[in-house]
Amino acid sequence: MQAWLDSVLQLLALPEFGLSTLFVASFISATLLPIGSEPVLFGLLKLNPDMFWQAIFVASVGNTLGGALDWWLGYGAHKVADKYAHSKHHTRVLGWLERMGPKACLLSWLPIVGDPLCAVAGWLRMPFWPCLFYMAIGKFLRYLTMTAALLYVFPS
Repeated sequence: MQAWLDSVLQLLALPEFGLSTLFVASFISATLLPIGSEPVLFGLLKLNPDMFWQAIFVASVGNTLGGALDWWLGYGAHKVADKYAHSKHHTRVLGWLERMGPKACLLSWLPIVGDPLCAVAGWLRMPFWPCLFYMAIGKFLRYLTMTAALLYVFPS
């Protein structure tokens, strides 16, 4: 079993597999599933420090596309959300999102609330392309900041 695990880890450490693994992990982590992509990004960069910008780019794209999936899921979820439309908290949050518009998607990088925020933006039928643009900016800045901080705290 250990030999098999070692061979899989060596395979994933190769740059061509490492970036695809990072893409899948960052895509899945942007959905409502509680999976983090930062450990994958950090591990890849510890094994391949020269791939910093490629890894940041791939993680940002994967995470942004996952946010886009959330947007589309929210876009089609009117019936479920209508069930909760009468709570005070729901009304207050929706009012804030409607005032902010697509710029609220800059906060899509936040843990716990960021992914549902993308879904709510779709549910509110906010314009897709501006939302995607702001999601991409927020997610890129998150990966850049977190990775730089981790590499600073845990140098080689």
